Amino acid sequence: MATIVLPSISREQYLQQERRAATRSEYHKGRVIAMTGASRTHNRIVTNLTSSLDHQLKSRPCNNYSNDMRVAVQGGERYLYPDVVVTCGRELFEDAENDILLNPLVIIEVLSPSTEVYDRGEKFLAYQAIPSLREYALVSQSPRRMEIYRRQPDDTWVYQTIPPSPPPLILQSIDCTLTLDDVYSKVEEESSREPPLSGAGNAQT
Repeated sequence: MATIVLPSISREQYLQQERRAATRSEYHKGRVIAMTGASRTHNRIVTNLTSSLDHQLKSRPCNNYSNDMRVAVQGGERYLYPDVVVTCGRELFEDAENDILLNPLVIIEVLSPSTEVYDRGEKFLAYQAIPSLREYALVSQSPRRMEIYRRQPDDTWVYQTIPPSPPPLILQSIDCTLTLDDVYSKVEEESSREPPLSGAGNAQT
């Protein structure tokens, strides 16, 4: 997903504007970063992730949200939009609007050329400041690859990559399993049908 940096504003101004806006923007200590459109492949992977997680969590006190659930970081210094976020137990929100989550347990981002550096770097560093977060997973669009960082008792993070064959990715904090076949279901089929882009355009996921 491509980003466009807008002029600096206060967090109060950001929230007032964001709750009326038709499109999404993230907030980084006064910087507002507009999020532009995602590709079919990105959307397919997100749909597959949420569908698999929803099925596995349906009998438990857990929820998963995609794309539009804002997450607060560092007391409102940052507001971010994960591709997928999972909660278990009581959900905590910043205010009565219930649209700014404070206690995510798992966050998943779908990578693209335009956002991979951000998702691996600045965004991941910001997420690490969320005390409740236990696992941060990254899913590539191509090649088929999933990676995960797990928070340790000493607050460090341990990295693991999942090869393009079994075993599946296990989200230990929520006892869920993500297989490559489930995550990438219909992705190659849809990608092969996409017509080539004509002319230059904005970068997309």
